[in-house]
Amino acid sequence: MVTIRDIAKRAGVSVTAVSYALNNTGTISEETRQRILKVAEELNYHPNAFARNLKRRRSLIIGVFISGFAGLFYEDILDGIHGVILNTDYELIVCPSTPTACRVLTQRQVDGAIVFDIRIPTKTLLRLASERFPIVAMDRYVTAPFITPVLIDNAYGTRQVFHHFYEQGARRIAFVEGSRDAMDNAERKRTFLEEGKNHGLEIPCFQGDFTERSGYEAAQQIIHSGELPEAVFCANDQMAMGFLRAMREHRLRCPDDILLVGFDDIILARYIQPSLSTVRVARTLWGATAAQQLIHILTEGTPLELGRLPVELVVRESSCRNDVPLPSEAHQ
Repeated sequence: MVTIRDIAKRAGVSVTAVSYALNNTGTISEETRQRILKVAEELNYHPNAFARNLKRRRSLIIGVFISGFAGLFYEDILDGIHGVILNTDYELIVCPSTPTACRVLTQRQVDGAIVFDIRIPTKTLLRLASERFPIVAMDRYVTAPFITPVLIDNAYGTRQVFHHFYEQGARRIAFVEGSRDAMDNAERKRTFLEEGKNHGLEIPCFQGDFTERSGYEAAQQIIHSGELPEAVFCANDQMAMGFLRAMREHRLRCPDDILLVGFDDIILARYIQPSLSTVRVARTLWGATAAQQLIHILTEGTPLELGRLPVELVVRESSCRNDVPLPSEAHQ
């Protein structure tokens, strides 16, 4: 393997001069610099990237920390992140919640982190974040130095759902919430209950955890209570699909018996029967924006000025009564 000592010997200069030439620093003449570069090319010299990055205390690796690969939610987000990283000098590692991932994060084995894992305590992020280790959070709102949130507009999407129900005459409305420690769930629940209060409605809540099974169990609880709501908002699509499965088992029809809306617009939402109304989240854009934000901080030292990422209600068959025409994009 060719070293800078070999280049120095062939060019008849010092090792320091070779270092100056390769790194475009120092006070050597342009003639000497060009001679050294020519020798380096002739010897097919390639710098040791690991050693160079070690000296600079940089790994040129970005870490993405997620709760796991289960479910249908993370694929588009990771695709958006990957698409941005491909156009940089950085490499990407994706770490689900494991002891190894915890070490990668706490020992700062990456240059920066994108965090979408509610099981990583905020106090850990506050302890780790620094000028040399910026963090972008996609699952919590943190106003602290070197931690930048990139979030979606949960409140806007939730208000759209409420008014979609209300304008169709629904007054008995229920909410199936996700994991209690998730910021997205908290924002959706708070907004939905506030909208109900503003319209003189008391909205009962049923506990879920963002899984299809928890939506199914919430539906069983509601159905066995004997007091069916006219409309149900589930905090994500997977719970809505579980809710719909329980309705079928009890021979309840959607939307005739219950209007149903989810959140996220996962790919299956448009293909199940009836097709699921939901709040569309541009997940690829969300991931890309998080990656762009982190890259900008790493290269420029400052974050981009960003607002909440937009969402939109997509009305499909599950929440549109037979006498209400479906929008043209109902199956999109």
